[in-house]
Amino acid sequence: MYDYIAERVIKEGKYIIETNSTVRVAAKHFNISKSTVHTVVNY
Repeated sequence: MYDYIAERVIKEGKYIIETNSTVRVAAKHFNISKSTVHTVVNY
C-alpha cells in the first residue's frame, strides 16, 4: 500500500472516532464525497 493512502485512512478514521462524527460530516470536513469516506474507512 502506498504511504499516502495509509496516512489518509488513519487520519480519516481517527477523525471519525475522536469526534464521533458521521460519514457525511467527515466527508464535509475533508472535502470529499461520502462514497470516498466509505471506501477509505472500509479499506
